[in-house]
Amino acid sequence: MNDSITLAAPQPLLDFSDLPLFDAITPAMVAPAIDELLAATSEALETVTAADFSADWSRMSCTLDVPAERLSRAWGAVSHLNSVADTPALRAAYNEALPKVTEFWTRLGADERLYAKYKAMSPASLTPEQAQAHKNAMLGFVLGGADLQGEAKTRFAWLQERQAELGQKFSENALDATDAFALYVPTEELAGVPDDVQHATAAAALADQKTGHKLTLKMPCYLPVMQFAHSSTLREKLYHAYATRASDQAEGDAVKFDNAAIMAELLALRFEEAQLLGYRHFADVSLVPKMAETPEQVVAFLRDLAYKARPYAEQDLSDLRAFAASELGLTDPQAWDWPYIGEKLKEARYAFSEQEVKPYFTAPKVLAGLFQIVETLFEVAIRPDTAPVWHPGVAFYRIERSTPQGTQLVGQFYLDPAARTGKRGGAWMDDVRTRWLRPDTGALQTPVAHLVCNFADGVEINGVKKPPLLTHDDVITLFHEFGHGLHHLLTQVNERDVSGISGVEWDAVELPSQFMENFCWEWDVLKHMTAHVDTGEPLPRALFDKMLAAKNYQSGLQTLRQVEFSLFDMLLHSQPQPPTSGAAILALQQQVRDQVAVLQPPAYSRTPHTFSHIFAGGYSAGYYSYKWAEVLSADAYAAFEEAGEANGQNILDVPTGRRYRQTILEVGGSRPAMESFKAFRGREPNIEALLRHQGMA
Repeated sequence: MNDSITLAAPQPLLDFSDLPLFDAITPAMVAPAIDELLAATSEALETVTAADFSADWSRMSCTLDVPAERLSRAWGAVSHLNSVADTPALRAAYNEALPKVTEFWTRLGADERLYAKYKAMSPASLTPEQAQAHKNAMLGFVLGGADLQGEAKTRFAWLQERQAELGQKFSENALDATDAFALYVPTEELAGVPDDVQHATAAAALADQKTGHKLTLKMPCYLPVMQFAHSSTLREKLYHAYATRASDQAEGDAVKFDNAAIMAELLALRFEEAQLLGYRHFADVSLVPKMAETPEQVVAFLRDLAYKARPYAEQDLSDLRAFAASELGLTDPQAWDWPYIGEKLKEARYAFSEQEVKPYFTAPKVLAGLFQIVETLFEVAIRPDTAPVWHPGVAFYRIERSTPQGTQLVGQFYLDPAARTGKRGGAWMDDVRTRWLRPDTGALQTPVAHLVCNFADGVEINGVKKPPLLTHDDVITLFHEFGHGLHHLLTQVNERDVSGISGVEWDAVELPSQFMENFCWEWDVLKHMTAHVDTGEPLPRALFDKMLAAKNYQSGLQTLRQVEFSLFDMLLHSQPQPPTSGAAILALQQQVRDQVAVLQPPAYSRTPHTFSHIFAGGYSAGYYSYKWAEVLSADAYAAFEEAGEANGQNILDVPTGRRYRQTILEVGGSRPAMESFKAFRGREPNIEALLRHQGMA
């Protein structure tokens, strides 16, 4: 069977024979391809919901899931390009198709005829994987409005379309507000800023045909300036621009990107959706498919964590204030001073600076080290591969496993590491396609993933192109996203809806990602993944020891910051009535800060206006998942620590890695996350490992 749909002219978005043809997709292709796929999937929906079509899992999967999966893959390719290679034409094409795609998925999820077919299926006729997928689907129908009738159902469908539109606009405003800012400064204003950053900012100014240095709000530029620039005036300029992005406080013309009205409308629509479904508020709806049972349970968990962290945070702040006054002459530090003070205190206390470590973390060496860990622990091989890509800086790899029958392809992934204009900020993993024993061909489809970061690119010095340098935080981010990737790619589940990350509870999905971060603090790991950019020498043990001593530096403050975001998100979505304005949202945020924070930002700060996780990224009433899953991941990693102590060897214990792979990574969403955790650990999770890892035991 040819897995492509034939058109008069080649249409890359309709070619499903293998990997997406990213280098051939143009904005003009989006509408015709998506329209054709929507029509085919709509026709399939009518076929399976006919009275004479049997409620048989395999038949329905072959008839409906096959065209639905094609639609998902094509739209996934368009959405991905919209995130990493945004252009006015692509944005227009994406926004034109978005309402149609949203309408279809909403209609599918609320179709009472399809719901009736699922109800009519006999669970006894299903495999364990199918049974879990069926259970998730039944819950999905309820939350998708399948039980609603008449006007309520029509209104529910409109709510989904409007929320999708607003989430996209929120994301565009955040990106445009970030990209709109540029500050050109002479070299003398950058005193203290590391050389590699100055090389990059000088090259950026030159590209704009300007003298001096171009400063932006992209992380590889913004963060080191805030940490290292001696000029408080410069730091204040950048801080104000960053803290007011996409808000009414933005400078000049940038106020047009204000997200306040979008936030208020999104909260109102989510609340209305919850009410239509019979819930108190959106937080209740959000938690139905998650591990946590109620918003009250989550709030109690977060408040308890804040209580445990607060003494450490207060001590962190006291140390910073004392150091700022005695060593830097800053008796009244402002918001833009804290990153600078923090870096200076770290240097003084631990004789350690991020910049001292950075030259040892060259991107190729870090990647090779990461691959070596994965290959050792999980008994696979990672090899360079080829595929069409959307940018020359994108690499492609394959993961293989040796079997008695020969080499077996496990999965493949794209790596897009560098920050650039038109690429949204942050780091993320996304699926290109999922492992699936295809019902149409009987062939096993292997999984493919995107791993996207926003690191600094390599710079050219004296005509020589240097490899990109990563901060240790960048290394942690890379390991984090790779953990997500492994969860998706190493799955052995054949049912698409519970394969890899599909069907995994949202508050457990961060377990494999946060688990991988721990390896970034192990000497036996780091010594193999560092090489000085100029000399090739590995990271000296003495410098690593300083890094390790500084590991939990400010962990109290950092924990409270994460708790603040999580609590703000959960309370925002669990009010008896949602906040109706930007001012009301900020008032709630201030209430949370008054309860939790030990540091208060200036009144003009507008962090919610770019809080894309909860307004455009699927974490609404779910941001707590990071801290929740951190308990799981720290406890899971403790198993490797225990094994290392028991065998007197390093942390890369292969039998423990095999058990982790088989009980957590390979089973994906085919069973509840708590069952997987208990299968690995032999008990329920314990918070002690997390507190110990963060120096708060």
